[in-house]
Amino acid sequence: MNLAAQLQLPIFKTVGEVADDLGYETYVVGGFVRDLFLKRGGQDIDFVCVGSGVKLAKAVHERLGGKLPFSVFKTYGTAMIKNGAQELEFVGARKESYQRESRKPMVEEGTLDDDQKRRDFTINAMAIRLNKEYFGELIDPFSGLEDLKEKWIKTPLTPEQTFSDDPLRMMRAIRFATQLKFDIDPDCFEGLMRMKERIGIVSKERIAVELNKIILSDQPSYGFKLLFQAGILEEIFPEMVALHGVTTIDDKSHKDNFYHTLQVLDNISQYTDSLWLRWAAILHDIAKPATKRFNKKTGWTFHGHEDKGARMVPSIFRRMKLPMGAQMKYVQKMVRLHLRPIALVKDETTDAAIRRVVFEAGEDIDDLMTLCRADITSKNNHKVKRFLCNFDKVEKRIQEVEAKDKVRIFQPVITGKEIMNTFALSPGKEVGELKEALKEAVLDGEIKNEYEDAMAFLLKMGKERGLNPNHIE
Repeated sequence: MNLAAQLQLPIFKTVGEVADDLGYETYVVGGFVRDLFLKRGGQDIDFVCVGSGVKLAKAVHERLGGKLPFSVFKTYGTAMIKNGAQELEFVGARKESYQRESRKPMVEEGTLDDDQKRRDFTINAMAIRLNKEYFGELIDPFSGLEDLKEKWIKTPLTPEQTFSDDPLRMMRAIRFATQLKFDIDPDCFEGLMRMKERIGIVSKERIAVELNKIILSDQPSYGFKLLFQAGILEEIFPEMVALHGVTTIDDKSHKDNFYHTLQVLDNISQYTDSLWLRWAAILHDIAKPATKRFNKKTGWTFHGHEDKGARMVPSIFRRMKLPMGAQMKYVQKMVRLHLRPIALVKDETTDAAIRRVVFEAGEDIDDLMTLCRADITSKNNHKVKRFLCNFDKVEKRIQEVEAKDKVRIFQPVITGKEIMNTFALSPGKEVGELKEALKEAVLDGEIKNEYEDAMAFLLKMGKERGLNPNHIE
């Protein structure tokens, strides 16, 4: 590959010219170089110079007109220029040393060789020279290009040193393998297994970022299997590991819920890029270990796992430093409701039952049905086809009920305030009970969600409770 011809963006020529003016050896490094060989697009570009990265960045910023957003990070000795969606980061070549209980390195000036040694993986340790005389020259001391061709994740130094220095690199190794569909070098993987407990010094927020990138990959199950086999999943997500295994009593076995969950996750990933719907797939059966029971007549049961699982979601999100707002509540709702559509496949299912599921799921009913479809993982293709056909029927009925009753966006036509005005009531339990009874009547199909029907029903309930209507003629 003619690298000089590949570096077509004007920024490379500009940086090279400024570097020559300053007398700095300067290179483009890391992910941009890797993705250049993989023919993957990438906006962010990292530059390393043998000299002051901040000084180079300031000079480049001035050469570009001096108006682009510019930041200096003194703690790290780096600087950044934002050019639209593109981030240009500059740093001086350096070597790093670490203390055992910290990921924050002690940094000192170094050579390009020092800088490449501190990189996480060989495929991220390649550099391309930008100085005019050597423009486009590849510096690849650890055979990263060969590892790209062979699809290997390897460390430039020994895995123990690389992972001990920064244990987050263990998550990154698995994330890159998952995203790029690469294998992890056997020595590197053994290093993961030996160093797994070091992940404990990494912040939960940083772990969550890497885990979410694995979840958003094309086939996230690959990453979770690597995390499991390396022993890292036990360290960061023990509830998921608890799903693993099969118990047999009286020749009756349940399925391995760990691998079932991974299949559901892969299934749903074919249809959605929603991180939180994928999290719902991961957590939909999370309470099965806690609810597992054996009965000689019925075999294995997991009664109530959907409700207990929903109750587990907040504590898992909190511990893993995932957002505790709308995203968590959405996942919690999906987990709680994931069995409900299955009960609707019977021919005798009433409109009221359909109405209730649509009401509880609200605008997320389509996501719920996507999760339910993904949850079909039988090896019996005929059984899978039959279940999917049943869900087609359920979705058709949902569409029919929704078109007629608009339950998805259901709002009672009579508010709590109007109930208080009608019977001259103060805020309290009785107002809530009347409001709930109105809602139940609509969902049961006893009345239409129209003002005249609802008011007649309300007055009837008031009469039964001995309430006298106020201002009603």
